Amino acid sequence: MSPAAALVLLITVLITSFISGIFGMAGGLILMAVLTAMVPVATAMVVHGTVQMVSNGYRAILWRKYIDWAIFRRYALGSVAAILLLFAISWRPEATAVYLLLAAAAFTVWIPKNLIDIDVQRRGQAEAAGFLLQGMNTLAGVTGPLLDIFFARTVMDRRAVVATKAITQVFAHLVKVAFWGSALWAAETVSSLPPLWFFAVAVPLSMLGTTLGGKLLERMTDLNFRRWMRLLVTAVGLFMLTRAAGWL
Repeated sequence: MSPAAALVLLITVLITSFISGIFGMAGGLILMAVLTAMVPVATAMVVHGTVQMVSNGYRAILWRKYIDWAIFRRYALGSVAAILLLFAISWRPEATAVYLLLAAAAFTVWIPKNLIDIDVQRRGQAEAAGFLLQGMNTLAGVTGPLLDIFFARTVMDRRAVVATKAITQVFAHLVKVAFWGSALWAAETVSSLPPLWFFAVAVPLSMLGTTLGGKLLERMTDLNFRRWMRLLVTAVGLFMLTRAAGWL
């Protein structure tokens, strides 16, 4: 990776961590869009997963008193089932399929929440979320607004939503790094990953962006929170569709 490319990615890490610190997800979509435009899919997955683990982990620490641990434990049960299935099938999508999956994840933000009777706090739904979202995150790199659907009808406030989503995503990205990292290792292409100094710089930048985003989240209303998240994610979805079509 050239120094110029590394600099672009580090700036992107800071900006997207700031966005994720506010919305809990949109930043990950944007970072994945940039990574897939610059590096091979497997490399993008490992880099994205590593950075997002730090970003989500730090966000979970910042908002730890709001985490709903009961939901996380149930979510993890569903995730384990998805992990076993993914490693058994061992299918890793090519770039075009990843672009389409990312676009699909983004456009789920427009699914009318009042028409969907989904609530992660209900019996069996956290487990279903873990299975479905772990599969999406591992194959596409992100879950996008699909994760938000499971939290849209809860009675949790925005801080509890961001905190609980953050801890579930730490687990999801850890699995993703293992899944795609094993492919790089088997193909002996680990050298395609950025140098260690890149991660050494990316980690504090991710923490800084998350901290700054959290400060803005405290000042934002629930209405503006959902409105701006929808606009950002839709823009990313359109970008990924153009990538899939080969226009960019």
